[in-house]
Amino acid sequence: MKKPVFKKILIANRGEIALRVIRTCKEMGIKTVAVYSTADKESLHVRFADEAVCIGPPSSAQSYLSIPTLIAAAEITNADAIHPGYGFLSENAEFSRVCQENGIKFIGASPEMINQMGDKASAKATMIAAGVPCIPGSVGLLDSVEQGKKVAAKIKYPVILKATAGGGGRGMRIINSEEEFEKAWNDARTEAKAAFGNDGVYLEKFVEEPRHIEIQVCGDQFGHVCHLSERDCSIQRRHQKLVEEAPSPFMTDDLRERMGAAAIAGASAIGYEGVGTIEFLVDKNRDFYFMEMNTRIQVEHPVTEEVINYDLIKEQIKVAAGIPITGNNYGPKMHAMECRINAEDPANGFRPSPGKITVLHIPGGHGVRVDTHVYAGYQIPPNYDSMIAKLITVAQTREECIVKMKRALSEFVVEGVKTTIPFHLRLMDNAQFKAGDFTTKFLETSFDFSEL
Repeated sequence: MKKPVFKKILIANRGEIALRVIRTCKEMGIKTVAVYSTADKESLHVRFADEAVCIGPPSSAQSYLSIPTLIAAAEITNADAIHPGYGFLSENAEFSRVCQENGIKFIGASPEMINQMGDKASAKATMIAAGVPCIPGSVGLLDSVEQGKKVAAKIKYPVILKATAGGGGRGMRIINSEEEFEKAWNDARTEAKAAFGNDGVYLEKFVEEPRHIEIQVCGDQFGHVCHLSERDCSIQRRHQKLVEEAPSPFMTDDLRERMGAAAIAGASAIGYEGVGTIEFLVDKNRDFYFMEMNTRIQVEHPVTEEVINYDLIKEQIKVAAGIPITGNNYGPKMHAMECRINAEDPANGFRPSPGKITVLHIPGGHGVRVDTHVYAGYQIPPNYDSMIAKLITVAQTREECIVKMKRALSEFVVEGVKTTIPFHLRLMDNAQFKAGDFTTKFLETSFDFSEL
């Protein structure tokens, strides 16, 4: 057996992604350390890691977001690397820097890369310089309402204000006319300041009838970057993704080639190291525009893994250890789809539904994958994201994939809490969705939630 690339990896995360990383580490012969808050003491990632360290109370600020505590946990367990998963500190430049200073390999982007891509105005400037298509708008942050109105008049309404430190739709306002501008400006900045501690905003042309399509990229320490095809993430609610698939039903071979080349150019411009995603908005004419770069593994990474038969977590770890990538670009060989199973009530505005899972049956069969950390008797804490599982199906065609997903959803039994399974079942029967005819506004304009 080959010597493992790291002796021991601490996973600075929780739930299904922590368990996902642990599984790949075991296959690579690498020891693992789980960290957990007191609310997560009974989670499966704690049970299946080689070691586990309690890092604090349920509050994220006092546990999963506490950099000193995580570094201390790595030091007392002699971990030589930290995998941050997604969310929490996965795109935190300070955490990446502190890991470097303490001789612990951060399995992710460098502080410089995170800073360059984490600030949206800076990221856009970087992409423009790299020749990546960007949405017309302000150059950098806006200084005043008057400046914003001038830019809007030049690029023409509708326009959209975005928080430079934003995410999840916060600090974002669509403006259809000059009369709406000042109120939208004040509301966006107030919301951004409250959510992110930064009220900086920039302005872009609002892309109508958009698809949200992202390109998976991977870069090594030697300047090589490749792409691993696309994922369509257009089925979303309030900018939160609910279903992802690959390939996109909107994609053509020519568009994939052009978007892939643009993603490689963007990642190469910052010397990107690791697995990351460049996200684009694609309009009805198949013109695409850079939106943002995520310098981490994504929730929806299993979709890509299934269509190209590639372990992205393993690739992350190998790249972090200094192993070069092959440099090949990959196209989808199959069709895969992921439904996020959240502990939420879709019939009541997706209201969170924490509580105890009394009965659980996980679907199976050919082409069905479930990534989850829950089990019968598991208490879903109210302190964290409500996603409890990811159901992924893979088949030869999109039509077969949807049929398989519907069958798997009908087998998925979760009792004790409300889940999004009824929503997903209804979506799989929707004629417009089955035809691949949807945009990011699909759920707002074309889906009847009253049927739930």
